Amino acid sequence: MKKISFIQTRSEGHWVGDGFPVRSIFSYHELAQEMSPFLLLDYAGPTHFPPTEHKLGVGEHPHRGFETVSIVYDGEVEHRDSFGGGGKIGPGDVQWMTAASGLVHEEFHGRDYAKRGGPFEMIQLWVNLPKKDKMSKPRYQGILHADIPQIALKDAGGSVRVIAGSFQKTKGPARTFSPLNVWDIRLPAGRSLELDLPEGDTAAIFVMGGKVRLNTGETAGEAQLAVFERSGTKLAFEALDDSRLLFLGGQPLNEPVVGHGPFVMNTEAEIRQAFKDYQSGKMGHLREI
Repeated sequence: MKKISFIQTRSEGHWVGDGFPVRSIFSYHELAQEMSPFLLLDYAGPTHFPPTEHKLGVGEHPHRGFETVSIVYDGEVEHRDSFGGGGKIGPGDVQWMTAASGLVHEEFHGRDYAKRGGPFEMIQLWVNLPKKDKMSKPRYQGILHADIPQIALKDAGGSVRVIAGSFQKTKGPARTFSPLNVWDIRLPAGRSLELDLPEGDTAAIFVMGGKVRLNTGETAGEAQLAVFERSGTKLAFEALDDSRLLFLGGQPLNEPVVGHGPFVMNTEAEIRQAFKDYQSGKMGHLREI
């Protein structure tokens, strides 16, 4: 059985643009190796936006060397990038954008959502790319809620949506560059779940709502991240309240992580080159609309 390594808590928040009030639960500056292949988890919300005619969000900005994964629970997000990717995602949908060799993109609240206002909650992950894939061609995956398999746990014990990887032999729709699992879990109070995981993988549970007791006796509550040791293949927990969880697991890349802002590579020289390429326009630009 996997043992707990630590529980991460972030209560302070900041704004990304004017549309995303986030808490950065972890980033590559502090946990690059411990959370590999994941680089960052920003938790936006839960909050409520009043109706507006303003365009709320964050404008054109670059990325290179990794993927951004946006999971929407409430609200809507519209995205477009310099390689032609984009679309609108709403509750239950996922945007999986591979920046790789570099692009620029923008993220704003959906126009219809902004006009009517309402609850807003989403998670954005940054997923690192192996060194051999960092300069591959960018791509965009718009994954709708209907395309994500949901597995009902036995005896009305909750459910697992398989966004990426595989759970109980059911595969998720996301295409990834390294073996990883992203599972959206709902567990009613009093129910338990035991996971079978690959030996040596990174494993963490982020609690969006509720409270869980881990197999080692510790508890993790709202907006807390429980990170487990890599040894062992079993992970078990019990919901003390009705709980909403995001499981993150994956094979560590075991490669150097050097990052500066929106660029994450393997060396300082590659970071300097990323800035030069962006400034010279090699990552493209968004056309005016």
